Amino acid sequence: MSLIPLRTKLVIRQAVKSLGASAVGGLTVGMLRTTRYFDPQKTADRFARIAQWIGPKLREQRIGRDNLTRAFPEKSPEEIETILAGVWDNLGRVGAEFAHLDKIWDYDEAHPERSRIELSPRTHELFHQLRLDGKPALIFASHLANWEMPALAAVAHKLDTAILYRRPNIAAADRIIQEMRQVKMGTLVPAGRDAPLRLGEALKNGQHVAMLVDQYLTGGVEVTFFGRKTRANPMLARLLRQVECPVHGVRIIRLPGNRFRAELSEEVKPVRTADGQIDIQGTTQAVTNVVESWIREYPEQWLWLHRRWR
Repeated sequence: MSLIPLRTKLVIRQAVKSLGASAVGGLTVGMLRTTRYFDPQKTADRFARIAQWIGPKLREQRIGRDNLTRAFPEKSPEEIETILAGVWDNLGRVGAEFAHLDKIWDYDEAHPERSRIELSPRTHELFHQLRLDGKPALIFASHLANWEMPALAAVAHKLDTAILYRRPNIAAADRIIQEMRQVKMGTLVPAGRDAPLRLGEALKNGQHVAMLVDQYLTGGVEVTFFGRKTRANPMLARLLRQVECPVHGVRIIRLPGNRFRAELSEEVKPVRTADGQIDIQGTTQAVTNVVESWIREYPEQWLWLHRRWR
């Protein structure tokens, strides 16, 4: 029988947890600041190799393998492992690139041939349509390739945008990440109870509202994703019910040689109920279908390492 009272145990446990979080936060801050002093492309290559070595030793490897096996039952075990290796490679590169957020969006409209970013003529046309039509719009993205880049593009090319983001749980890490994002990302709206109100006001003021839509949300609406039932955040559809406006998806595709392609989708038409209202579940499913089609093209560039199905 333990001689330490339960309350004391809880206090000790909380103190250890707090110290651990502080240590991780301090390590994150130090790593991000130090990484900025090194060549971005060489650092991305190095971080990719490290992630491919460490990743398979973590429990997320098992989660990713299970997710991929269920999503692609037609693929062999060898194909699944190849995709997983690509997932870790991409995640390592994202970590390195985050330290250089103010530099990684490299697109010169006057000289696109000199840029690291590729844009199709149609994406270029859609982007300028969004920027110049005087209307609000809802933009969705997913954890593909480097998912920070669409927000950088919006600011770099003067698209007035409010961006929903999730705060890290570690305060020290949150502070530096906010500092780095705010340099090039415009209006940041942290996820929370007042986020729908703030984003709705942004739409009413004519801004574009952007968010990631591919994570599991307890209490979200039921959708089918890769043939399996799961739950998704209905916020985009609910905002659309408040302020009807165009809806577009944006994705980044990682290319060889530390290059990227940015693509805007055609307008995603909302699903409506019999009385003409925005159908929350149906519209959320329509958005989910677009995300699934993206992932099927480049499965190694999506973040399979979280519990998307529960």
